[in-house]
Amino acid sequence: MIKLLTTFGAIFGLTGVILGAFGAHALKEKLALNALNAFEIGVRYQMYHALTLFALAWLTTLYPHYLMAVSGYAMIFGTLIFSGSLYILALSGWRFFGAITPIGGLILVISWLLLLIRLCLK
Repeated sequence: MIKLLTTFGAIFGLTGVILGAFGAHALKEKLALNALNAFEIGVRYQMYHALTLFALAWLTTLYPHYLMAVSGYAMIFGTLIFSGSLYILALSGWRFFGAITPIGGLILVISWLLLLIRLCLK
């Protein structure tokens, strides 16, 4: 589990830096302001959760429990859906993906809630 969390943390961090630079330089003049804003939000949340996956891997060693694994899987899946849908929305203009973004956000909320529940257990 720890290897999975740290691997996805590194993947999200690496691609977050690349996508952030791409958005700041290549997309700045090509996208409308609202599309660029959506893209930047996707990058920001991807980076937040990249760092959080490293923290979650460490916390898993201190507080082992199946809820930590479920929280980690949910965080990975939620980040992919949340940030991924924002990238697709910003780059394609397909408004349908705007309806998918909250699903990813809800999965991220569930991930954080599961982490909180585990940390409150004895």
